Amino acid sequence: MHKVFISFHSSDIAYKDSLIKFNEDNPMFIDGSVDTRDISDDLPDDRIRQKIRDEYLGDSTVTILLVGQGTKGRKHVDWEVYSSMYDGKSNKRSGVIAVLLPGANPGNNWTAAHDNEKSAIYPETTSWTSVDNRAEYELRYPYLPARIIDNLLSKEVKLSVVPWKKLDTKTLPLLIENAFDSRISNQYDLSRPMRRANS
Repeated sequence: MHKVFISFHSSDIAYKDSLIKFNEDNPMFIDGSVDTRDISDDLPDDRIRQKIRDEYLGDSTVTILLVGQGTKGRKHVDWEVYSSMYDGKSNKRSGVIAVLLPGANPGNNWTAAHDNEKSAIYPETTSWTSVDNRAEYELRYPYLPARIIDNLLSKEVKLSVVPWKKLDTKTLPLLIENAFDSRISNQYDLSRPMRRANS
């Protein structure tokens, strides 16, 4: 099993607790989640990133981002995602999975970054559409943080976006394994500055 860090906005803590309980009942990953909310925003970006990567994410290898309606404007979420994608000296980059919570999934939109996800998670889908522009991603995923969309647009990154309702004892381990396997080859786009304030 892989060590997983769960990133979320505080208003979505019930989903985080539900995911932890689901994992306790059906062990699929090692929970490496901790609260990063006490980090001062007076620190420089590099120091914030280093603290989160080394002291909080630690040796986790996969980050699950729970995406609710308030997620994309939260600085701590952005810091955690950035730090997950950063290839540090002592702790390497993680694979990332974005999970759309019920209030954040308008319609039937998802991104299967790995071919085996299509048949395993979405067997009812018979045709697939490729998205290659920010406007379309923002239309499909209005609550995704901008940094996630930056990386969905990158051909050098495999990052899946999955609806909460699709998580079960077969699909979640598959998503985690795929994210773990692609973490080293992912060349994340980290060009966007770290968010300094909530919006």
